[in-house]
Amino acid sequence: MTKTLLITGCSTGIGYAAAHDMRARGWHVFASCRQASDCDRLRGEGFDSPRIDYTDPDSIRSGLAEVLDATGGTLDALFNNGAHGLPGAVEDLPTDGLREIFETNFFGWHELTRQVIPVMRAQGHGRIVQNSSVLGLVSYPWRGAYAATKFALEGLTDTLRLELADTGIHVVLIEPGPVTSHIRQNSIPHFEKHIDWKASPIRARYEATLLKRLYHSSGPDTFELPPAAVSQKLAHALEARRPRPRYYVTTPTYIAGTLRRFLSTRAIDRILLRFR
Repeated sequence: MTKTLLITGCSTGIGYAAAHDMRARGWHVFASCRQASDCDRLRGEGFDSPRIDYTDPDSIRSGLAEVLDATGGTLDALFNNGAHGLPGAVEDLPTDGLREIFETNFFGWHELTRQVIPVMRAQGHGRIVQNSSVLGLVSYPWRGAYAATKFALEGLTDTLRLELADTGIHVVLIEPGPVTSHIRQNSIPHFEKHIDWKASPIRARYEATLLKRLYHSSGPDTFELPPAAVSQKLAHALEARRPRPRYYVTTPTYIAGTLRRFLSTRAIDRILLRFR
C-alpha cells in the first residue's frame, strides 16, 4: 500500500526537492505551498498540492482536510518545512517582526502538527519530521530571530518525542546547515519591512557585512550542499524501522553538534565571532 506524506513549503528549495525525491521513492506526496500560484504549478507537475499558509489557520484546517479527503482519513507522515528568515541585529528587531516570524516558523507548525496527531493516534502509527537548522544548535550574529524560532522548535519537538514515545508516532528533527535554497532572497522583504538599519548604532557593520551578503550573492556558501542532501536524511527518517531523533546535514551542523558537546559557551562564542 502506498504511504502518504504531507510536505509544507514546497514551492522551492528543500521542500520542492523533497517532494520530487520522496515521490520517486514511491510515496504519495501532498506538496503544499503558501501561494495558490505555486500550488497550481506543482499540480501541473503531477502533485496533489493543497494550499497551506502557516500564518492562516483556516488554510491549515482546509489544507489538511483536503489531504485526508484524498486518503480516506489517514496520513503516514508529515514533514514541516516552510519557513522564512528575518536577518538583523537583535537590538534593531521590533517585537512585531519577531511575532511575525514565529507565526510562520513555529506557531503554524505547532497548529498543523496538533491537527495531525489525532489522525496518527487513531491509526496507531505515523512520522512527524521537523526541518530545523544548525541555528537550532548554535546561534550566529544577525540571525537572532530565525535562531529563536529554531531553538523553540528544538525544545518543543524534543518534548513531543517523549510524550508520544508509546504511541507508534515517531518524532524527528532534521538539522541542515547551508543548503541551496531561496531563503536568503526571500528574507529581503522581511528585512526591509522590519529592520531600520540606517538608524542603527551599528549601521557601519550592516554596510560592511549583512547588506553585502543579502543583496550581492558571492556564490555558494562554504560546505553548501544541494537540497537532495536533506531528502536523503528525510528518507531514512520516514522509512527506517527506528528513525534517529536527530539527523545532521552538512559539515557545519556536525561541527556545531561537536562544539556543543565538548566546549564551553565562552569557547564557542570565540569561534563563532571569527566568522561574523
